[in-house]
This record gives sequence, C-alpha cells and structure tokens, in this order.
Amino acid sequence: MIGARAGDAYAAPLMDAASPLKGRSVHVCVCGGIAAYKAVEVVRRLQDAGARVQVAMTPNAQRFVGPLTFQSITHAPVLTETLDATEELEIGHIAFAQRCDALLVVPATANALAKFAHGLGDEVVSTVLLAARPRHTPVLLAPAMNTAMWENEATAENLAVLRRRGFLVVEPDDGVLACGAVGPGRLVPAEQLVSAVVEALDAQGPQGGLRGRRILVTAGPTREPLDPARFLSNASTGKAGFAVARACHAAGAQVTLVHGPVALVPPARVRTVSVVTAREMHAAVFAELDGPTPPDAVFMTAAVADFRPAVVASSKVKKATAPDHVELVRNPDILAELGARRGDATRPVLVGFAAESGHPVDYARQKLASKRADLVVANDITAEGAGFGTDTNHVWLVGPSEVDELSMRSKDAVADALVAWLVRRLSTGP
Repeated sequence: MIGARAGDAYAAPLMDAASPLKGRSVHVCVCGGIAAYKAVEVVRRLQDAGARVQVAMTPNAQRFVGPLTFQSITHAPVLTETLDATEELEIGHIAFAQRCDALLVVPATANALAKFAHGLGDEVVSTVLLAARPRHTPVLLAPAMNTAMWENEATAENLAVLRRRGFLVVEPDDGVLACGAVGPGRLVPAEQLVSAVVEALDAQGPQGGLRGRRILVTAGPTREPLDPARFLSNASTGKAGFAVARACHAAGAQVTLVHGPVALVPPARVRTVSVVTAREMHAAVFAELDGPTPPDAVFMTAAVADFRPAVVASSKVKKATAPDHVELVRNPDILAELGARRGDATRPVLVGFAAESGHPVDYARQKLASKRADLVVANDITAEGAGFGTDTNHVWLVGPSEVDELSMRSKDAVADALVAWLVRRLSTGP
C-alpha cells in the first residue's frame, strides 16, 4: 500500500458544473497487460470529467507501470497489497470495492477475467472484484488481449458468466495489437471508456435511471401446432430479448420476461413467464399491461408467428392422408395492439424489433408508422454475424426523426445501448 487508507478523502482536479462525473468516485483496477500504460490516460480523462479516482494494481500491472505514477496524478493512495498489516485493519479491498460510485477494470486481461468468473482472489484486484456488487454499483470490464485469446472459447464463456452476474463489458476494438497481430483485442480509446462510465452511472443512478421502473420484455419464437407432433415456428433463439432483460435489470428495473420455447437459462432475479403460442404470448403481455402495476416500457423482441393453422389435428397426421394445403389464419398483432393505445395513460414506451432482409431501415420506418411504436430496432438477418442464433448483431435504431446505426457488436452491447436510449426517453419524454 502506498499512502493512506483506501476510501480516504483525497484531492480532485478543478472542474466546472458541466463535468459529467462531477462529485462521482470512480475506482480503477489495473491488470497486468501491455495496455496497462493506457490506464494512465484513462485515469486522467476520468479526472477531467470531474471524477475522484483511486487506483488498485495487480502485481503484474506494477511491472508495466509504477504505482507512484497513479499516486502522483490522483493524489490518492494506490492499493497494491491485500495483506497490508495496517490497511487490513480497515479491510482495504472491501472499502475499495464498495466506497465508490463505479469500478472500472482496465485492461481486463484474459487471466483476470478467468479469475473474476471463477471467484478466485489471489491478489488485490481479484479480491476487490470478489467484494464488488455489480447489481448495486456498476462494474465495467475493458478487455484487452491478443486476438487469439479474445476469441478463445474459455474467454467467451467467462465473459458470459460475468455478464449474467451484472458486470458490464466494454468490448475491445479491432486494430494492430502490441504483438503485431491485427484483429479484435485492442483496448478502446480512453474517451470511450469515460463515456461508458458516464452511461453506466446514468442508467443506475437515481436521476434518469431505471430504478423504480417496470419493464416488460418478450423474447424467443412462438410455436403454432399443426398436430401433436408438428408445429410452425421460426429460428429465433431469444438471445437478444434475454440480453435486454439482463441489461434492464442491471439498470435497476423490475423486469418481467415473457418468452417462447428457448434453450436459455433465465436471467437471475428476473420474473419469467413461459409461453408457447402467439395467443398465449398475447394473453401474457396484456395481463401485464392491464394489471395493477403496468410496465413503463415494453421491448417486443419476440419473433411472434404471424399465422397459425386454422385447424389443429388432435392426432398425428399420417403422410398418406396429409392434405395438400394447410389453411392459415392470422394471429393477433401484439405490437400493433400496444401501439393503438397511443394517448392512453397506461400505454408504455414501445420498442419494436424488425428482423428483415434486404432493406431493414426502410422496413423499420414502415413498421414504426404502422405499429405506432416509439422505436424500432432493425437488423438484416441475412448479414453475416447478425441473424438468428448469433451472439452479435448489426442494428439500426429507427425513431420518428432519427436513425442510429450500431455497427457489429455483441447482443449484450446492443442491449446496453437500448437501455441508454430508454433512460433518455423516460427522463425527457416524447
């Protein structure tokens, strides 16, 4: 430990009233990767934004950057030891984890992510993360590593575990890495990390966040039976909707997730309602809307079947006797019925989804108008890495007067962007 106790007051840089992090305490954990030197600039940018910053460093991080560097620019003690005889009287790593408004891990190495995911605490930073409470205080992970390590299945699984626990991930950029390779794994710019911290605090803070809000999310496919053995359905896996539900819960909302048949683990501490058919989903959605505490917003991510067989056979239809044609009838249009309530005091903010092919933005504009939604999220399901069942998406957020493109990123990152949009929408109105 260099200096005084973790959590002690310390000097902050001069700032003006417009500083987005004015009065906020941001603790930065630096891990042992070559990008550790970039954490110096990140700390400076956080301070420029008005934050009070304190740093913790792994032993390997100290081999890249000296603790005195961070102490000099933050005017705060640097946490370097878990078992400091004087510091542990105050349980320093717990104070560091919990006496702040946000935690940022930069760079989050593959080794660090593995420790965090498996609950290991063998040095000060991993111990800090064990004491962190990501559902209460935003914890942002900024990975940086070799492309092969980033794309390794173990790293992907560790990140999935951490996201389910409420950790926020600022995914790395593509570019030239320190080893000379070119690909994903490069630490994002400092200003982007500062923006991510601001966005996380806006989402979780009492001003404009989702605390006290009720959010309804639909996800996955529906199935329309032909007979006891066969059904009509689609390729939706529910991944996007489950990501939105997790992100809303992480932002402090009470979330109800109505989902069709999926092979996903329900998000922790999210109320779930399982349905099969479109009519069952319709009933579940309107039970929430017409209940005693209706939702403030609805994310209609589910791929609801437009049609169902007019007649459902009570026994399996044999090939020899199967009809040449199957008569179909329309299912209820849940999104359109929700949109028709515009002007009604109980009508929630309405976000529709358009999985299209060809011209997704044009189709989204048509859907925005015809369904009377507040936002439509459009993607081209024929684009590589952006269709059903993928972990990534390339979408456009189409509103009445704007179109925002979100280039290829994980579905969790898309969900975080949607939560940020909703926070702004709820705080400013139409």
